[in-house]
Amino acid sequence: MKKLLVLMLLFLVGGGYYIYKKEGKILPYYEQLTKNHVGIEVNLQDAAQKEAHFVGSAKCKKCHKDNYNEWSHSMHPKMIQDVKKDPSAIVANFLQLPKDANFKLKNIVYTIGGKFKQRYMLEKDFNGTKDYVVGNYQWNSQIHKWQHFDTWDYWYKNAYPHDDMKVPTSTTCDGCHFTGFMSKQKRVELGIACEVCHGPASEHVKNPKSAVYLASLVDPSRQNEVCLQCHMRNRDNRLKNQNMSSIYGDARDYPIGYEPGKSLAKLKMVAPFEMGHATGEFYANGAGKHNRTQGNEFVHSAMAKHGITCINCHNPHTLQPTAQHNTGNALCLKCHAFNSIIGPHEKSLEAHTHHKANSKGSLCVECHMPKVGRHAPGSPFTVRSHMFGFVTPAQTLKYGMPKKTNACYACHQDKTMKTLQNDLESWGMVGWDKR
Repeated sequence: MKKLLVLMLLFLVGGGYYIYKKEGKILPYYEQLTKNHVGIEVNLQDAAQKEAHFVGSAKCKKCHKDNYNEWSHSMHPKMIQDVKKDPSAIVANFLQLPKDANFKLKNIVYTIGGKFKQRYMLEKDFNGTKDYVVGNYQWNSQIHKWQHFDTWDYWYKNAYPHDDMKVPTSTTCDGCHFTGFMSKQKRVELGIACEVCHGPASEHVKNPKSAVYLASLVDPSRQNEVCLQCHMRNRDNRLKNQNMSSIYGDARDYPIGYEPGKSLAKLKMVAPFEMGHATGEFYANGAGKHNRTQGNEFVHSAMAKHGITCINCHNPHTLQPTAQHNTGNALCLKCHAFNSIIGPHEKSLEAHTHHKANSKGSLCVECHMPKVGRHAPGSPFTVRSHMFGFVTPAQTLKYGMPKKTNACYACHQDKTMKTLQNDLESWGMVGWDKR
């Protein structure tokens, strides 16, 4: 009997050790990965929050000082900046502004962005309502040049006059750039502040026990919606049962009426894509050609399908890590331990990548998140894919993608795509699914 108990104990310990060895790194995520789906059309807002209004991030600072300080140093609050309060927000060289620009430095009210490109908002009256338009030139911060820009030249080009001074930002830009505007059509705060992700907080400010929306506590299939409201290319939701002419002058480039916790699926029509057919926004394999396509790519990835969310990899307040300032392989290896069930199945980094451990070729993001998109015409490829699947040289050619977007060719431009493909095949890294 004692021998049997000892054998059973050894079996349990050994089995436990095996499971830990194979799955130990994903155990902390077990509860998240096994949550029941609540459905994408269910409203998850707290009852009190449904009646709340936006109050601005200054009200949050008193009790949430650390989160506020982290957020205030991120790029989100800087997406819209008041040049009268802070002239240094302007990053362009106005001595080089083209003569046919429809604005001058003195006309600018707000800046939009700045890290990759910067656009300029000018005040304009529309039928007695104070609104804004965007100037016809943008500053490309990556190549330090002015570029012609037309606000109307997007998917909604047939819904607006082809005149930048007749396209209001209230319908095209403000939903994603001003806090409160997407839901209430009021510019409560410049930039992307606390309530964009947590919902209107007036009731919470009056009574802290009255909850705001915390995406981290809900079904993973719904967590990402606070990001997808803007980081997913879309169409006006009304186009599901109307044509473009019926929304002429009012086509919305954001899901009007959305607040965190509401069903985004009911308010956002995702930009169309069919596998194998390239569009102006996507390559034929679904990778985005431009910025702000992370959501379109991610929702089809194995990561998303298995319950991984944006905030598993990005701190929601600091936004770190980003592709520009990532943590090397440490973040990825939190889950992807070598020789684990979810892989990599090799025993070492070099065995997996066939590159030296301290080289660029052994950085997870370089192969699984290659730079496939641009922030502006003429910019270098700096927008990283969020599909996470490795794209071979053969697939890059098959889908009509620029060679520089291929992870192998990006470093080995002295080799042909065929040679690079042959290298992968000789390593045994290409199967029937990658041809």
